[in-house]
Amino acid sequence: MTLLLAAVLGVVIGLVIGAFGGGGGVLTVPVLVYVLGQSAHDATTGSLIIVAATALTGTLARVRCGHVRWGTGIAFGAVGVPAAALGSVLSARAPEHVLLLGFAGLTLLAAVALLIEASGERRHDDVSAGGGIAVMAPPVTALAVRIVLAGALVGFLTGLLGVGGGFLAVPALIIGLRLPMTSAIGTSLLVITLNSVAGLATRAGSIDVDPAVVLPFAAAAVVGTLVGKRLTDKVSGPALATAFAVVIGLTGVFVGLEALL
Repeated sequence: MTLLLAAVLGVVIGLVIGAFGGGGGVLTVPVLVYVLGQSAHDATTGSLIIVAATALTGTLARVRCGHVRWGTGIAFGAVGVPAAALGSVLSARAPEHVLLLGFAGLTLLAAVALLIEASGERRHDDVSAGGGIAVMAPPVTALAVRIVLAGALVGFLTGLLGVGGGFLAVPALIIGLRLPMTSAIGTSLLVITLNSVAGLATRAGSIDVDPAVVLPFAAAAVVGTLVGKRLTDKVSGPALATAFAVVIGLTGVFVGLEALL
């Protein structure tokens, strides 16, 4: 029964990652904790494995569409890798309820920021032909500073909370770096892959997960990722951003209430 449940939930997580370029870790951690009965620390490690596999699959699927900004993604990830390592070290020492409350708070902030951005773009009817949010790029110097700051923050939180960082990377790429939604999704998946692998590397000597849960979960999530991409290829950027914000916002509310109670 656990195997079947893990597979079904994996497909759902994969659909979210494939459609939105993030949010998989935001959903995976609560599912592993509240549905499959794992501790928060074990769930954060299992989540990194699952999200790394699905993000890599999503990145490769979007490369041929030209939706991956390699330079931005690699720079973003390079800054985030050492930050993710630091976050992973601190995660092992943080109380469980603190991890979950921090997780919930950051999820809600990301959701609100993305809703504000998406509603603003919809009002201005400024949607690109490729389905993304069309915005003006910042100057080169400002862009470099934003990449460093956003990459470090997302990387640190990836290691600390056991998420790929997509729920923060997508808003950061859209709001901070002014990428269209389609490019933000593809680039976010690259960043998630780099950050997740870095987070796992720091835990290599102490990885303790249940393969009977994690492996079928990851395999099903990979399939869901490919399906999610196909379902959302023709959806407008603001619509995708709004849907993503709602999903991670509701998840944040649920996790916050559970942690408090």
